[in-house]
Amino acid sequence: MIQPLRAKAVRVFDNVRNRLGKLFGPRPGGAARAQAAAHPGTRQHNIFEAAAAYVSACAEDDEPRIEEASGWVSPEALSFGVNELACRAVIALARERGESPHSVARTLLGLPAA
Repeated sequence: MIQPLRAKAVRVFDNVRNRLGKLFGPRPGGAARAQAAAHPGTRQHNIFEAAAAYVSACAEDDEPRIEEASGWVSPEALSFGVNELACRAVIALARERGESPHSVARTLLGLPAA
């Protein structure tokens, strides 16, 4: 009794998903997933790995590593990761120095104290 209902529910949800996919286009990361499936030996990088590699490469002015890390995730995802890394770094430095995150951020950017 449950199996036929489950099969019908799966068909209904698959139908809805397919129609929504046609309406809204491919899902973000769909191409990356397809490429990963085609090349099972390659590894997917997450947002934070990309941000860490990108920022450290920028700090060392290493253009090949900058380009490589930039290709790991979408530009929007990389931007989010870099922003999160910056926030965490400022908070860590503020705690270490016993200062406010605001004053640490201004100091790091070479801005006068507010």
